[in-house]
Amino acid sequence: MAKQSKGLLSWSFCLSLILITIGAVMSAVALELILIPNSMIDGGMNGISIILNTLFGGSLGIIIFIVNLPFLILGYKQLGKKFVFKAGYGMILFSILLEVFHNYTPIIDDTLLATVYGGILLGVGCGLIIKEGGCLDGTEIVAILINRKKSLSVGQVVFCFNIVIYGAAIFVFGAERALYSLLTYFVSYKVIDMVSDGLNSAKAAFIITDDGSEIASAILKRLGRTVTVLSGEGIISHGDKRVLYTVITRFEVSILKDILNEVDDSSFVTVFDVSEIIGNHIKKAPSVKESKESRQIL
Repeated sequence: MAKQSKGLLSWSFCLSLILITIGAVMSAVALELILIPNSMIDGGMNGISIILNTLFGGSLGIIIFIVNLPFLILGYKQLGKKFVFKAGYGMILFSILLEVFHNYTPIIDDTLLATVYGGILLGVGCGLIIKEGGCLDGTEIVAILINRKKSLSVGQVVFCFNIVIYGAAIFVFGAERALYSLLTYFVSYKVIDMVSDGLNSAKAAFIITDDGSEIASAILKRLGRTVTVLSGEGIISHGDKRVLYTVITRFEVSILKDILNEVDDSSFVTVFDVSEIIGNHIKKAPSVKESKESRQIL
C-alpha cells in the first residue's frame, strides 16, 4: 500500500511540475507581451520588480528572482521542502521566460483589451500554479506565514500588499495606468479564484490513522492549525483508530499531503469544501480543550 501511494505521489508530483510549467508560460506571456508593453504592472513582489526595472533598468527576470529569493529561504523551514521546490521551480522558470519573451513583439496594444485579456491569462497561469501547490510571488509565502500569527486571511494580506504597490505605481506610471493595473489585478484574482478555488477558500480534512500524534504535531508546526483528535474503531479489524479533523486553506492542501506522505503514508484522508465557518477554528486557537473522546491539540 505504501509503495503504491509513493508511486502515485511521484506521478502526481511530475504532473504538478508540468502544470506549473504551463502556468509559468502563460503568466510570462501575460506580463511581458501584454501588460508591461502597455505600462501596467502585476501585484506583489513582481510588481515591485517591474517598478525597479522601470526606474533603474536591468534584466526584469533577474530582478524578480533576486527580489523573491529571500522569501523562498524564509518559507523553506516553515512550509516544507516540496512547497518551496515547486515555488522555486515556478519562479526560476518564470524569470527565464520573461527574458525569452522580452524581445518578442507585444500581442496587444489596446489598453482596455490588455487589461482584460492580460488579467485573464495571468489569472489562469497563476491559478494553475497555486492549485498545484506553488506560487510565482514571494508575497504569498509571507501571507501564509502572517496568516498563522494574525487573524488575517491570505487574500487579505496579499490585497494589503498590492494596494501599497499600486499606490507606488501612480508615481511611476501615472494614475491612469495604475488604475488600469488595479483593474487587471481584480480580473486576474477572480480568474485565480475560479481556477484554484481561491487563495483562502476553506477545506476540511478528516485523517484516519493508527496514532495521529505525530501528524497532529506536524500540522501544528508547519501549518499552525489546530487539530481535533477523535477515537475510532476499524469495522473489520476492530482495531483502535484516531480520526484527526482540521480546517485549512486551499493553499495549504498540498503541504498537508506532504506531511502525510512524510509522517504516515498509510493514513487515509478525505478533503472537502467548507461553505461556512463559525468561530475561530481557521485561526490560531486560544486554548487547549480536552475530553475523553476528543481533545484539541494546540
